[in-house]
Amino acid sequence: MNAAPDPHPAGQPTTEAPRDLVGIGIGPFNLSLAALTHPLTELDTAFYEQRPAFHWHPGLLIEGATLQVPFLADLVTLADPASHWTFLNYLKTRERLFPFYFAERFHIQRAEYDAYCRWVSENLPGLHFSHQVDAVRWNPERTLFEVDFTQLDADGEAEALGRTYTKNVALGVGTEPFVPEPLRPLAEAPTVPVIHSADYLDHRERLLAADHITVIGSGQSGAEIFLDLLRHRPAGHEKIHWLARTEAFAPMEYSKLGLEHFTPDYTRYFHGLPERERDRLVPDQWQLHKGIDADTIAAIHEELYQRTLHGGWPDATLTPGVSVRTAGRVATTKVELHLEHRQQGTRSRLTTDAVILATGYKERPIDRMLAGLDPYIRRDSTERPRIDENFRLVLDDSVAGNIYVQNAERHTHGVGAPDLGLAAWRSATILNSLTGKDPYPQPQRTAFTSFGLHPAGPHDHRAPHPAHNRAGERGTMVKLQG
Repeated sequence: MNAAPDPHPAGQPTTEAPRDLVGIGIGPFNLSLAALTHPLTELDTAFYEQRPAFHWHPGLLIEGATLQVPFLADLVTLADPASHWTFLNYLKTRERLFPFYFAERFHIQRAEYDAYCRWVSENLPGLHFSHQVDAVRWNPERTLFEVDFTQLDADGEAEALGRTYTKNVALGVGTEPFVPEPLRPLAEAPTVPVIHSADYLDHRERLLAADHITVIGSGQSGAEIFLDLLRHRPAGHEKIHWLARTEAFAPMEYSKLGLEHFTPDYTRYFHGLPERERDRLVPDQWQLHKGIDADTIAAIHEELYQRTLHGGWPDATLTPGVSVRTAGRVATTKVELHLEHRQQGTRSRLTTDAVILATGYKERPIDRMLAGLDPYIRRDSTERPRIDENFRLVLDDSVAGNIYVQNAERHTHGVGAPDLGLAAWRSATILNSLTGKDPYPQPQRTAFTSFGLHPAGPHDHRAPHPAHNRAGERGTMVKLQG
């Protein structure tokens, strides 16, 4: 197969020496990979990110909001607790170890996690911000991947074009806000605020000034935003609706054995299931990752309860089991939501002055970036990329290199794909596979639960010689098909 035509003009900056690994995107997951790569001096790596600096969900860094995983789920600790890039070492460099020790916090604030990741991103070599990756192609003549990028200036405009060659690629482009179809036209017009929760803090003052506010979504973000709005509205005049499609404002599964669904043991078990069984499981496990933590639920109830102490009830309506059928504008200042309650089989209308969409995120599309690789990518029965146990896209036998994916493998690896607690383990698995060694030895067992009658044991993370690489992946394909 011939190489794709060169879209970049002659004379562009080009890195001629091939790299061992190029990372695309610098969110927490690829930042974890970069941090664990740092001491492996034999590897030549580079990571590219189109944003000018690291930021982690800046619109949701609400005061007091905490991570839903312990601080040990930092970028590196669960793979290498002696790493320079641990959260505890970050505290040490800031002379904050003793205050943290006395604070006795196991779950840190989101803003502190964001600051920690930014510290890593500002001190770790090999990270290139303001670099937008445009395309990834396989060059059969050089047996390397070509990665084309655009360097951006301070205003986000194109400044220069470049290309680098690499033996391996790690995709960590993250997710993007999901806006339900009925509300998409309203979210794209600025007249009445219809804001995704990802941008909440940027619009918070405008939202608080609205006469009536509606929050849609029953997950952690929706709960935190509802609580923040409630705390800043006068008693008796709250004028907030909180709507959710789920049958209840349900707590997240946080029992000790329930948390074992976020272990390497369960990830391996899930990967070994037939495709149809994996597809059945994922939506049924929503409460493992889409519920609300118990402390937030308790804080909401306490805030509502306090507003009843002098008689009366707060003007706040919490209604689960409701979906938005359609929506439209009323004049230029209000939004009308057409609602349906599934259990009752009833419909109603709600007029509001502002809408906050806590409707979650979806995987960022990578088809355009990987268009040149489409003929090489092997897909499942619903045209999703096949991903092997070591987080590699299953490619055609003619491609000797590997493309690793981070947080794009829920359909093959389960609910732990977006979980911060598995970031370091996944990064270590990728590096063990890439190097063909075990720079980060993996634990033999991570859960008390035995998932299945024949639990899957730890896989050999050593990457086979390229000549034998695809044969192993063909075996994975058979397993995926059940």
